[in-house]
Amino acid sequence: MSLRITVLGRGAWGGTLLRLWERQGHHLRSWSRRDGGDPGSLLQDCDLVVAAVSMVGVAPLGQSLQGRWPEGLPLLSCSKGIDLDSLCTASQLWRRHLPAVSLAVLSGPNLAEELERGLPAASVLSSDDPGLARRLQEELRTPHLRLYTNADPIGTEAAGALKNVIALAAGISDGLGLGANAKASLLCRGLAEIAVVLQALGGQPTTLYGLAGLGDLLATANSSLSRNYRFGSLLAEGCDEATALGRIGATVEGPRTARATLALALREGWQLPICGQVVRLLAGELEARQAVQELMQRDLRAEAAA
Repeated sequence: MSLRITVLGRGAWGGTLLRLWERQGHHLRSWSRRDGGDPGSLLQDCDLVVAAVSMVGVAPLGQSLQGRWPEGLPLLSCSKGIDLDSLCTASQLWRRHLPAVSLAVLSGPNLAEELERGLPAASVLSSDDPGLARRLQEELRTPHLRLYTNADPIGTEAAGALKNVIALAAGISDGLGLGANAKASLLCRGLAEIAVVLQALGGQPTTLYGLAGLGDLLATANSSLSRNYRFGSLLAEGCDEATALGRIGATVEGPRTARATLALALREGWQLPICGQVVRLLAGELEARQAVQELMQRDLRAEAAA
């Protein structure tokens, strides 16, 4: 069955999804902030809205659509991160503005360039509404994109957001040439930090080891196609944040997510040492090698502790 899909946000990820589903025979139309115009005009006569804007764009877009959303129209949120102003995930922001919307989240190891090339991938559709998740799973699958479902949208979003911070740190580790032992240790301890946030926000522990957690972390922390990984590599070379962002020339969610997550951690009393060092490095308080050295010199503790 072909769907009438409206994609809000036409960056690397939104554009990839648009072309992917267009090739499957769905009817696509799209809006980007660069276009100007009224995104609300694209809500009529469609079966699904896909929001793929950057995290900084979710709140203003939700506000502009408040009170104008057609009854029964589902929303698929594809934004990854934690909003620095509200300290909310994308779905939490959408719920503030569209409390009655039927909502699902798409996440997983989905590097846009690989999907564009037709390479195989899998992702997870997460929703509190199992019927919606199953329907989208059937309608949006492609020969190269296998879709799974779960019922843990907040955990799925938390994992998808925090893996960007750890991927950034992995880029630093590889950029400094610290070796495989250091990289493996970093990813394991990074996974432990993701677990702290995921469980504290009410996510399910099993999500951590699924596609949105471990799967996405492995992809983005090991590929030069990952903007967060490349950003970390540039920091290791000595670039400051503005220079690294300029050289990448596209949205990198890791820095804002790191700052937002650390703000949450300070408010809630969580221990997130890797995230904390990333934020200090971004602020210019220390250099990359010094950040690694301080992590190595932390007080000894049991592995189960963050």
